[in-house]
Amino acid sequence: MATQAPTRRARPRRPGEGTGDAWRVIVLNDDHNTFEGVAYALSNVIPGVSYDKGVTLANRIHSSGQAIVWSGEKETAELYWTQLRDFGLTMAPLEQ
Repeated sequence: MATQAPTRRARPRRPGEGTGDAWRVIVLNDDHNTFEGVAYALSNVIPGVSYDKGVTLANRIHSSGQAIVWSGEKETAELYWTQLRDFGLTMAPLEQ
């Protein structure tokens, strides 16, 4: 006779709790940063973003007014947000 594993009931989550709540780092378009400057900042701050990928993101920021450049845990998002701001990029508030 086969036995079934017990089922777990989902526990209600509060905002900001658990792994499904990614924080988004969003860069806004502005009139004072160059494509090259944005690409340089992104490639120096965001792991896995090459300069070429930074140029692609800079184009997206320019054409749509903003782009999500990273999402994940709150503490890491805060770090990347601050570092990009310190490079002079125009940042949207962190979003969840």
